[in-house]
Amino acid sequence: MALKRVYFRVHGTVQGVGFRYFTRNRAVEHAITGWVRNTENDKVEGEAQGEEDNVREFLRHVDKGPKHAHVCKLEQEEREVVDGEEGFEIRR
Repeated sequence: MALKRVYFRVHGTVQGVGFRYFTRNRAVEHAITGWVRNTENDKVEGEAQGEEDNVREFLRHVDKGPKHAHVCKLEQEEREVVDGEEGFEIRR
């Protein structure tokens, strides 16, 4: 199966609730590489890469978020696959 990469931006109550750590943990569970970070305008954004089914399942989790988050909207855009990427990092 082919690799897929998606940029995502999450709107709602997503900062101060452990969202980035939740996202990294779901990425590890689903063999996703990429990154996640808070934005200056109270959103969370990142890029996720992996097998298409894994990316879809990962984004399903991101659309719900951790227990104390409230996701209002999840934006997604396809991106070019990054060759040789390893791991999933939380960026500052």
